[in-house]
Amino acid sequence: MNAAVESETSLQREWWLRALAIFQRPSLVFEGLRDDSDEAAEARQEPVLAIVLLAGFAGVLSTTLAGRVLDDPSFGGSSFAALAWGFLGGAVYGFVVFWLGGLMVHAFTRGFGGSSSYRQARHIVGFAAAPLALSLLLVWPVRLAIYGSDVFRSGGSDAGVGDTIFEALAVGAFVWTLVLVVVGVRTVSGLSWPRRR
Repeated sequence: MNAAVESETSLQREWWLRALAIFQRPSLVFEGLRDDSDEAAEARQEPVLAIVLLAGFAGVLSTTLAGRVLDDPSFGGSSFAALAWGFLGGAVYGFVVFWLGGLMVHAFTRGFGGSSSYRQARHIVGFAAAPLALSLLLVWPVRLAIYGSDVFRSGGSDAGVGDTIFEALAVGAFVWTLVLVVVGVRTVSGLSWPRRR
C-alpha cells in the first residue's frame, strides 16, 4: 500500500469514529467539518450516507402516513411491499432532508454572516441526524418487540402510556437533531450567540 492510500483509509476510519462521537462530543465532529477539501469530504461521505439512510427510515416510520399505509389491508397484506415501501420511502425522505435541509442551513448561515459551503451545510445536517438513526437502532426494535404489528395498526395494544413514551422518545430524537444542527452551524461557520446588553 502506498502512503496516499493509507492516508485515505486512515481518514475514512477517523470519520467513522467521529460519527460515533457525535453523541458525546458533537463539537469535535463539527470542528472536523471545517476542512472542506475534496479528500476530507470524500472520507466522510460514507458515514454521512449511513446516518442519512438510517435517519430517513426512522423519519418515515415516525410519520402518520406510515401508520395509514401499513394499516391498509390491501397494502399491508404483503409484508414485502410494506418493507420495500419503508426502505424506499426512508431513502427518499433521508435524501430530501439531506439536500433541502442542507440548502436551508446554508441559506440561514449565509444570511446571518456565517461562512460555510453548501457541502459543509449538508454534512452538518447529515451528522446532526444521528439521533434519528440511533432511534431506529434502539427505540424501534424495542417498540416492535413489545407491540408487534399493532404499532402500525389503528387500535390495538400500543395505545396508552407506553405509546406516549415511545412517541416522546421519537420527538426527543427530532429535537436533539435540531440542537445538533445549531451546534454544527455555530461550530463550522463561526456564528456566535447574540449577547444581551
